Amino acid sequence: MIRVALPAHLRTLARVQGEVTLAVEGQATQRSLLDALEAQYPMLCGTIREHGTQQRRPFLRFFACQEDVSHEGPDAALPEAVAAGLEPFLIIGAVAGG
Repeated sequence: MIRVALPAHLRTLARVQGEVTLAVEGQATQRSLLDALEAQYPMLCGTIREHGTQQRRPFLRFFACQEDVSHEGPDAALPEAVAAGLEPFLIIGAVAGG
């Protein structure tokens, strides 16, 4: 089971608290993880990835094992610690300040 930490606005939309856990078929990649997330929580479709292109939405970043993996290919394998559920996959919303 893969652990996913969502930003507050997506947790509210999905009606969850804290992390969610997902079963991912085959190799754990960003694409397979996000496919499983959207299948389990269809209200998140289009909020993390664009509907047509499946590209990451602006102002969202992906982190795995404290590293930004936002610009890695969608089919690149996630770190073993994330795939094994030892570390969460983080979806982080942009923060602006001034």
